[in-house]
Amino acid sequence: MSKKLYIKTYGCQMNVYDSNRMEDVLRPLGYATSDADGNTSANTPENADLVILNTCHIREKAAEKVYSDIGRIRILKERRQAEGKEMILVVAGCVAQAEGAEIMRRAPAVDIVLGPQTYHRLPELLEKARAERARGRAPRVMDTEFPAEPKFDALPAETRSRGPAAFLTIQEGCDKFCTFCVVPYTRGAEFSRRVEEIEAEARRLVAGGAAEITLLGQNVNAYHGLDESGKTVGLGRLIRRVAAIEGLQRIRYTTSHPLDVDQELADVHADVAECMPYVHLPVQSGSDNILRAMNRRHGIDDYCRAVDMLRRARADLALSSDFIVGFPGESDTDFEATMRLVREVGFSQAYSFKYSPRPGTPAAAMENQVPEEAKAERLAELQAELNRQQLAFNEASVGRQMPVLFERAGREAGQISGRSPYMQAVHVIATAADAADSTIRGENKARGNGNPDGVAPAYTGAYTANITGVANFTGVAVAEIISAGPNSLQGRLL
Repeated sequence: MSKKLYIKTYGCQMNVYDSNRMEDVLRPLGYATSDADGNTSANTPENADLVILNTCHIREKAAEKVYSDIGRIRILKERRQAEGKEMILVVAGCVAQAEGAEIMRRAPAVDIVLGPQTYHRLPELLEKARAERARGRAPRVMDTEFPAEPKFDALPAETRSRGPAAFLTIQEGCDKFCTFCVVPYTRGAEFSRRVEEIEAEARRLVAGGAAEITLLGQNVNAYHGLDESGKTVGLGRLIRRVAAIEGLQRIRYTTSHPLDVDQELADVHADVAECMPYVHLPVQSGSDNILRAMNRRHGIDDYCRAVDMLRRARADLALSSDFIVGFPGESDTDFEATMRLVREVGFSQAYSFKYSPRPGTPAAAMENQVPEEAKAERLAELQAELNRQQLAFNEASVGRQMPVLFERAGREAGQISGRSPYMQAVHVIATAADAADSTIRGENKARGNGNPDGVAPAYTGAYTANITGVANFTGVAVAEIISAGPNSLQGRLL
């Protein structure tokens, strides 16, 4: 009988990848998040032998949310211990890396603290915790070092299939040192995996059922891994090699930095059909003054050149970004520069936040902090424009046919949900007729190539997908978009 594992993942896609790999590391020890039939519906912390909180330090009040969860799990842990059952509580990820000693001091219920570079050591850390408990002592095990050996060398080769869309980390860490960001301190210096290692993992993911792979990195387009001959390979060449894997239909990558967009990467969007027409390219501010204060190492002209390079290669490219309003010293003029950039560039979607200080970062100690009221007003104005652009982008999809990667059942009866090539959420009601026709085929026709105001032309491509049952259908199928809202599209299968 397997031991029950519960992992709560906070934050970014790389944390999702890390959580999946933690499960791979723990599987030989008998831990599983699902039963023998693959059912995860009963997976809750209440019945878990091992609970892992894989934390993120990016969002506001990240540590407070973790401590709140620790408090709830402490009650469950004490209840299980009263019943003579074991529960080990692990705090992992970036909050653990940044505040490991404080977590140990403040939260006695935590048995193990480990950073994002040491989760491959989980088996030995669990052994240490049990040894402490056997001696009658409360386990207090912490490992937040940056080991000399890459963790990827120690991870098991086997990766369990987790659906049609998979994440694959190719690069970690960041050398940019933006003044608001904790990543260089929690993830370390930039490190790129070897090309053949990435290809091998991608093949395993495809063999396990992945139709789409998202290549991940804190600064993914700074990737500079070595190939078999010892030559350095950039992200563009890596994507071409991964795209050659038989059975892989889609490739995405995130998150990019404007300074690392080059022509080789842009050409991939023109030449490689598997590379999706969507790029997440954070700019953070439209003001050169604020970008300098953020130590972003690029100006607005640099950002616009990167956008132009990508859109010349792929006219229907959908662009998303990140924005921070109310950074220390941001004036009304600086904020208006951000609004002007948003209107001029046009975004299919974006993530926007009020600035909040991160302990230990240079920006936290800056003077001229912006009042909360001004931050809130600016954020509301920015989000209104971004939401307008996102709705316009979605409405331009109505009447078009798109290959959609369906990943899961939707909330409504008979509904399946997935993503368009442009990263839009798409919901379809699959009818009995769709299920009876075991093969859905469709070919989209190009309908223009302009991009005014964030409007996307139709996607060009042909796909085939087999339906094995409406309720659990996953894979790529062509849908005609029949309506659009601000956050999603509604379609019908062809």
